[in-house]
Amino acid sequence: MLVSFIAGVSAYGRAIQLCFKYKLWIYFLVPALLCILLGGGMIYGVWNVSDDLGNWMAGFWPFNWGKSWVDNVAQVFGGLAVGAFGFIIFRNLVLALAGPFMSLLSERVENRLRGQASATFNMSAFLSDMARGVRIALRLIVRELFFTILLFLLGLIPGLAILTTPMIFIVQAYYAGAGNLDFALERHFRVRDSVRFVRQYRGLAIGNGFVYLLLLLSVVGFLVALPLATIAATVETVKKIKQ
Repeated sequence: MLVSFIAGVSAYGRAIQLCFKYKLWIYFLVPALLCILLGGGMIYGVWNVSDDLGNWMAGFWPFNWGKSWVDNVAQVFGGLAVGAFGFIIFRNLVLALAGPFMSLLSERVENRLRGQASATFNMSAFLSDMARGVRIALRLIVRELFFTILLFLLGLIPGLAILTTPMIFIVQAYYAGAGNLDFALERHFRVRDSVRFVRQYRGLAIGNGFVYLLLLLSVVGFLVALPLATIAATVETVKKIKQ
């Protein structure tokens, strides 16, 4: 698993090289615009909802003593909770909406790696990729939210927050990487077989998602995060399929 994780992280260096070699920058435009629009909406939503959630949580404290401390903790926890869940929704919306374009990017990269000519645009294939992307995104977001909520609840137990915080990041990295790997897997496997592939190489998914999340959380990196993650995932997925 560690070897696959390192491969998933190091593949980003190869992805940058391929961007320059094959002039793939046109594929960065759509996800960048989506990130700007959806990211702005997410920040606005988090800003408005976090205070309300914090006040609602603090309302369960029935005593006067310690109320100010509980209010402060509830505000912080409410902000973190809304921010985390908003980030999950934002990331999966970008994945679903930009998915067909990332599928085209992944296919072009794979053809280049295999020394084949790029396929012509096919509208039916484009729509099929969009439908599969929505299906995969829904599957991932449901499972990711379930485990994230579970870890958040465990984090409320004193002393466990120091463990659940990195675990939440690992869970998000895994599901983010799984979505990125699927852009290459969709040309070779059905959904069920793609899920098995990701489980077999979960270290690869976590490694890819780890760098992807760091880019999304950075000042400028979020503009190029999804295309780079798609190329990096395709490079390693093609290797595994060959093996």
